[in-house]
Amino acid sequence: MYRFLLTRQWLITMLIALLLIPATIELGFWQLHRHEARVARNELIGRALTAAPVPFDTLSTAPGTAVPKDLTWRAVTATGRYDTAHEFVVRKRTDSNGTIGYFVVTPLKLSDGRGDVLVNRGWVASGDDATAYPPVPAAPGGEVTLTGRLRADETSAGSGIRDRAGLPDRQFNLISTAQQAEDTGATLLGGYLELTATAPAPADQPQLIPEPNHSDIGPHMAYAIQWWLFTAMIPVGVWVLARREARDRAKQAAEAAAPAEPVPAA
Repeated sequence: MYRFLLTRQWLITMLIALLLIPATIELGFWQLHRHEARVARNELIGRALTAAPVPFDTLSTAPGTAVPKDLTWRAVTATGRYDTAHEFVVRKRTDSNGTIGYFVVTPLKLSDGRGDVLVNRGWVASGDDATAYPPVPAAPGGEVTLTGRLRADETSAGSGIRDRAGLPDRQFNLISTAQQAEDTGATLLGGYLELTATAPAPADQPQLIPEPNHSDIGPHMAYAIQWWLFTAMIPVGVWVLARREARDRAKQAAEAAAPAEPVPAA
């Protein structure tokens, strides 16, 4: 009854099904791992943001130091004076509404003399001329104490942002201490501070970057379950198709074997 399963068409169908089963299982685990990574990231950010702030230079103690992953987003403080002569902006960054503008980054010379810290002071809108330096609220003068989030240097590989040359003066695509140290000769500690508060508070400042969302776990677990449900449906689908084919063939065979009805004489 099921000898048709040995035909070329059905052998190809079953081969495709056998290949799809491990592929969809693996795709499910891929989405599961993405879910686990998202949960771990959210937990890391949550712990970092609720921890008591520590001085920036206790976590980044040498120029060019890469920020460890488990310290990213850690609440930090820094005291010093802004070096406005080496301020720059980072192009094509968005605010919370998705409007494209610039991040304003100003180095802070630490009062203890251990180096300079890049400070992302926040977002400003683009001006009318993309080749000109945008209107930026002035950094506070005198000594200030900053509170913010510790962030790792941006890279093209990590951010997906192409770092191309030939940009207007004091405009960059990435926040990179290595790039700024080479450009200015300053002794910069690795990573940068993403500003959340300034004391004393300035009269005007760029729009502060909001706290990252660390409650959304994304759709990856749902996608994993969908892939595994699809895995279970593959053999069921092949069985349903085979049963239907068997019934159709049996019906055709029965119709062929039935005696023809006599034709009435005229």
